[in-house]
Order: sequence, then C-alpha cells, then structure tokens
Amino acid sequence: MTMLNTALTAIVLVCLLQACTAARTSDEIAALEATTDNVPELTLNLPQGKCNCVPLAQTDYTFLERGFDALTEGDYVEAVQSFQRYQRLEKSTEAQLEAETAIAYVSTMTKSPFFDPVEARKANRRLYKQLTPGMEVHPKILLMRESLASFGFMQRNLVKLEVSNATLKQDLVKREEALKRLRELALGQSAAPQ
Repeated sequence: MTMLNTALTAIVLVCLLQACTAARTSDEIAALEATTDNVPELTLNLPQGKCNCVPLAQTDYTFLERGFDALTEGDYVEAVQSFQRYQRLEKSTEAQLEAETAIAYVSTMTKSPFFDPVEARKANRRLYKQLTPGMEVHPKILLMRESLASFGFMQRNLVKLEVSNATLKQDLVKREEALKRLRELALGQSAAPQ
C-alpha cells in the first residue's frame, strides 16, 4: 500500500503542477494582450497609388563570364563559343560591343586557333568608334579594348620594321656587290703593274 500511496501522491502532485502552470500561462497571456493594445501601429513610407515604374533591363553576364573563365584556362574555342552565345542572347548595343570586342581579343592570342592579326586590327578600328560616353560595359571588356588598341599599335610598328628590315637587306646586298667589284678592280689594277 505504501507504494500505491506514493504513486497516488506523485500523480496528485503532477496534476497540481500542471494546473498551476496552466493558470500562470493564462495570466501571462492576458498581461501580454493588455500591453499589445498600447503599441502604436506600424506605418510604412510607401508611395500612394499605382507605381508606373519601368523595370531596368538587367544584363545577364553568365555567358560572358564563362567566356572569360575559358579564356583564362586557355580554352579559346570554348571562350569564343561563350561569347557568341552571349551575343545571341543579349540584344543591347553594349552587349553586342562586348561580345565583338571579346571575340576580336581572342584573335590576338598567338596560341589561339583564331589568331588573325589583320582581322584583329580591322575589328579594333571598327569597334573602337562604337564605344560612346555613357555606355556601361563590363570592366574586363574595357581592358580587352585597350589591349586591342595596343596590339594594333604594335602590329603597325611591326609592319614598319619589316619593311625597313627588307630595305636594309637590299641595301646590304647592293653594298656587298659594290665592295666585291671594288676589290676586283683594285686587285686587277695592282696585279697589272707587277
């Protein structure tokens, strides 16, 4: 029986504790409800009426960035394909300029299968005029653009040096022939008096 008394006592104590907790919780809820009545209403500073906002066109640089990544890894074919996809998907003037500049840049890379210095210079002359003040282009494209300009400058100087080198070679051949004739004449005259 003592065990039964102890179990009953424990059950009674648990019931009393639950009743006290429930009563206390309802008192706390009533107190919270009383304090929330005094809280001021939240007001937002939103425009009244309908918004006639024009959403800004967002450029998706995904394929452009993929092209940059492929270019840094030396995968020129993948880079050009990514730039071409970007050009097909994005129709803005800026995007077209960005794609064409990136593709022209790849044609300046000597290890690229698209290496064509003449075409790169032509593209640079055409594209350089297209960038106007106020156009927002990717910062890496601006670097590529400057690199294309430097490449064109170096190519022009290279052509001038090649022409100059060819002229110098022709002059050297003529001088060597003249010296050979002079030796023959000098030796021919000095051999005659003996």
